Amino acid sequence: MIVKEEFLSRLRKIFDLNLYEVKVWTALLSRGTSTAGELSSISDVPRSRTYDILESLEKKGFIVMKLGKPIKFVALKPQEVIERVKKNLLVNAKEKSKRLEKLKGDEVLEELTGLFTDGIKYIEPTDLSGALKSRQNIYNHLDMLVREAQNTIVLVTTADGLTRKLEILLPSLEKAKKRGVKI
Repeated sequence: MIVKEEFLSRLRKIFDLNLYEVKVWTALLSRGTSTAGELSSISDVPRSRTYDILESLEKKGFIVMKLGKPIKFVALKPQEVIERVKKNLLVNAKEKSKRLEKLKGDEVLEELTGLFTDGIKYIEPTDLSGALKSRQNIYNHLDMLVREAQNTIVLVTTADGLTRKLEILLPSLEKAKKRGVKI
């Protein structure tokens, strides 16, 4: 099967799939319906792994298994796959959010806080030196600094940078202003 590596790489990032999953999925899309053996030879994925990959793709909502002998697999329309992936992503995010919210009053959080404050001498985040990778990590760190600010907050950035930062930091900046922090 001739599919560009760049295309496979984009699909991996967009749909959060591994290389074998992308190869098998695109092979099935090109065939419509196929058996695991056929997909293995088309996609250059080892036959022993093809069954696991197909099961994974079915759980994630990319394909449907058609029972019979031999078992066949059916590709879903890409638009349907997008809707299913979006739905699964939202459901998983809600579940994780609920679990994290429950931690607020849980003894696990108390233990974690105890480890942080008692276990090792507390280090001020501003005293740390290191590197933050990715814009999101930088924004998360800025948000923490804004939430912990006591007197003054000074932001030096470009106009575009200010717009991006305000999208993320506005709620924390408003709370800081209510606490009497000069911005």
